[in-house]
Formats: sequence, C-alpha cells, structure tokens
Amino acid sequence: MFTISRRFTFCYAHRLLHHSGKCANLHGHNGTVNIELRNSELNPQGMVADFIDVKNSIGEWIEATLDHRLILEEHDPLIEVLRNHGEQVLVLPVKPTAENLAKLICEQAETFGLPVCSVSVWETEKCAAEYRRELATASPIPFAVGKPARVLSSQAPQ
Repeated sequence: MFTISRRFTFCYAHRLLHHSGKCANLHGHNGTVNIELRNSELNPQGMVADFIDVKNSIGEWIEATLDHRLILEEHDPLIEVLRNHGEQVLVLPVKPTAENLAKLICEQAETFGLPVCSVSVWETEKCAAEYRRELATASPIPFAVGKPARVLSSQAPQ
C-alpha cells in the first residue's frame, strides 16, 4: 500500500454552543490539516496522486471555504447578527468541532476523486482530531451529502 500526505494551514474562528468550558466563547485557531491519501497501485506517473493536484483541488477548497472564516452551528444566534452586519459565516448543521471539520474535509476531498485514507485537523500544536475513512461506519454528515455547508451572504435578507 502506498500513502502520501499533504499539509495545509488555515485560520478560523468558532464556538461550541452549550459547551461547559472555554470553547463556548467565540475564539480562533491557526489550524493545520494533514490529508493522507492511499492506493495499492500507482498512477502512470508513478504516484498515488500528484501533490499539485491535491493542492489545486482540496487545498484551494480549504482556502476558499475555511480560511479566515467564522464557522458556526446552524442554531447559533450570532449568525443573524453577523449576517446583518455584512459578515460571512460558514454555517454547519453540526457543531464546528475539529472532528466534524476533519470529516467535512475528508468528504470534500473525495468529491475531487482523491483516495483519502485520513484527515487530521490540528486546532493547536498539541490538540488534533482525525477522521479515518477505513474506520468510518456512520453515514456522511449532511453538509457533505444533500445539505451542503453554506456561506451566508454578506447581505441582509430582503
């Protein structure tokens, strides 16, 4: 089995509604994502995947969708306030934890045809969550299938 890894960084803010600790407060992270790809065969160029293709697909998606973004759960009362002030918010139907971000990134990478084995999201240099494809038995998170994550426009509703 052949594996490769590609690392990306992004800055984001979030909060966890109803959390009993500090994470209930709005706060930010300088996150790191490590995506591991696996295949039993190499492509005609002798690679699992070309690193530039990984960068130009999921890397660009991470930058466009997650980088410098406030990520909130769809029931967060801050969404409407921020929207009315022209701020963009990535709204998820689940809590914006490192675990859920790892799964979101994994499922998005697969839409680009990447043979994803695992995705790790490091919130800090000491704390990470990992989503491993071969261990996954649950159904996809709705923001990847049927109910995509959405960035609220900066305009208030008409």
